Amino acid sequence: MKHYRKFLASLLVTFATGVTLAQVPAPVNPAPATSAALPAPSSATTVVADAKTNPGDQAHALTNEDLSSFFDGLVPFALERGDVAGGVISVVKDGKVIFARGYGYANLKTRQAPSPDNTLFRPGSTSKLFTWTAVMQLVEQGKLDLDTDINQYLDFKIPPRDGKPITLRNIMTHTPGFEDTARDLLPASTDSVNLEKYLKSHIPVRIFAPGTIVAYSNYGCGLAGYIVQRISGERFEDYVQKHIFDPLQMTRSSFEQPLPAHLAPLLSNGYKSASDGKPHPFEPVDPAPAGALSSSATDMANFMIAHLQQGRFGDTRILQQATAELMHSPQHTAAEGLGGFALGFYHEDSHGQRIIGHAGDTEVFHSDLHLMLDANVGVFMSFNSAGNEGGAHVIRKAVFQTFLDRYFPYSAPKEETLATAKADAARVAGYYESSRRNDSALKPLYLFGQSSVAAQPDGTIVVSAWNNYAGKPLYWREVGPSTWRQVNGDAHLKFVNDADGNIAYWATDVEVPVFVFQRVSGARSMGSVGLWAGLSCFLLVVALLSWGVGAWVRRHYGRPLALDAAQRRSRLLSRLGVLALFVVLAGWMGLLVVSSISDDMLLQGTMTPWLYVLYVLGVLGLLGALAVVAHSVRSWMAPRRGRWVLAGETLLALAAIYLVWLILTFGLVSFSAHY
Repeated sequence: MKHYRKFLASLLVTFATGVTLAQVPAPVNPAPATSAALPAPSSATTVVADAKTNPGDQAHALTNEDLSSFFDGLVPFALERGDVAGGVISVVKDGKVIFARGYGYANLKTRQAPSPDNTLFRPGSTSKLFTWTAVMQLVEQGKLDLDTDINQYLDFKIPPRDGKPITLRNIMTHTPGFEDTARDLLPASTDSVNLEKYLKSHIPVRIFAPGTIVAYSNYGCGLAGYIVQRISGERFEDYVQKHIFDPLQMTRSSFEQPLPAHLAPLLSNGYKSASDGKPHPFEPVDPAPAGALSSSATDMANFMIAHLQQGRFGDTRILQQATAELMHSPQHTAAEGLGGFALGFYHEDSHGQRIIGHAGDTEVFHSDLHLMLDANVGVFMSFNSAGNEGGAHVIRKAVFQTFLDRYFPYSAPKEETLATAKADAARVAGYYESSRRNDSALKPLYLFGQSSVAAQPDGTIVVSAWNNYAGKPLYWREVGPSTWRQVNGDAHLKFVNDADGNIAYWATDVEVPVFVFQRVSGARSMGSVGLWAGLSCFLLVVALLSWGVGAWVRRHYGRPLALDAAQRRSRLLSRLGVLALFVVLAGWMGLLVVSSISDDMLLQGTMTPWLYVLYVLGVLGLLGALAVVAHSVRSWMAPRRGRWVLAGETLLALAAIYLVWLILTFGLVSFSAHY
């Protein structure tokens, strides 16, 4: 895989500088067999390019001919190596579609190629842009206010946090403070999709004060869509059809689930990977406003044109110019100088260009939309397979970055490394967790998603979350107070202090700004928990082995334990307590492994009964820990116990005490199914 990433990176850079199609090996058609998936709560390492654009490169002409040469040479090969069945790309400029093409296959069995006009893809969370547009239409009409408590628009209540309500501006900048929720996001059947029912039964806990911390929320977008539905008096799907699709002549687009009869045959198959070859069933999304759109590449081009022209499409408007300009303007950033959120769009400025956009993912479809506001250029791409480790996620990011390198070459200003870098690197070193997380039920799982920042001897830092295409870590050097720049690259990473001057979190423009990484205390860090939980688990295993092996040895040599009845009973309870603690740890590890393999555990809620089983085991583990500690105390009070026995029982008691802290701190007995 490392070799593939390195090769893909070199390929992308080569195309960025203008290699002709004849210099590229002809792609091999994908052939059918298994597996990929939606990112789990634990953080997967993200790959990013670290090659800088050559300042001497000349921008290529943004024409259909040049785009054809560029994409036709790059995309088929990338699909093949990424194990992705197919995809579509559309590019618009100055109000016109200048490129639209399908690649690979929409149906592997029939070898049907995707059509940019007539094949529908599922752009996932890119659908949110239509929900946000609908909200702004009602804001423009005076029916909604961005800064009013959203409870005024609802027929149920979102509880306050720190005495502060949530506003539409909070929701559109992903700062309402909700913890992340995944349960029932992709239900097994369209029969269970019900926007009102979902929102009323899945209210997330608010873990941040509104307007403070960016933490991406599908639930929040669902609320926005429900507000559109209530205030307009039209079903959300009907509202978008009438007020956005119809004016933009998007005749191959729908939020309906399942799709209407005239559109259903046009939907591309979705695959976990091209080599798997098994069509994935239609993926319902609940709440629908967060990701239920089905659309063609040219329909999405019309939507891009409308936003690039500040709400105008041909002779019609979906937004007034002032409304569109407000919608596209920066509203919240996690760190000064870095991209943040506009109203629904996020800023991903690069190559000296103002760029807003939004990505989207289901289990099998993976998409991206980018609007270059000053250049009046839009790019949409969607792929119908997750593919392998270097699949759709890598392809969509790398293709757009290479597109920018080719058509908008840019040399970033030089920034000198600070003399204080080594001391500052030591200060920021530690563990951090994503603000997009679930604290109610999945703390143990998110523990494994923590990211580490490690200081290097030369004063640079390494962040475990980011690798380049070769799988090698990215290095960062300090170029300003709490500001670090990618070595041999242009991306930045910034640490933000709290009111007391302590590091609160870091943010970066190497990835879209949908969350930040918050500092974790030493005791709660993966470095500490991994060490002490590992040692504790080792002591549990030793105790369990000695229990069984020791009994066999004593029986074999006829040497019974010199314990009275009370001591025997205490020892038995202690060993059962050890067994209970071990089963708790093993059970949560098993859940982590299974949930990372099967997305249904999270997205369809099949994890719930297993969570309750583990919570009950957690209670038994706490009771068992009391038995372990009690037996250790009895051992010290009893006569004729050997020093090694006392040492062993003491260590076991300390392990049990630590595991009690672990169980309580990470919610292993929370009895919550809010995830």
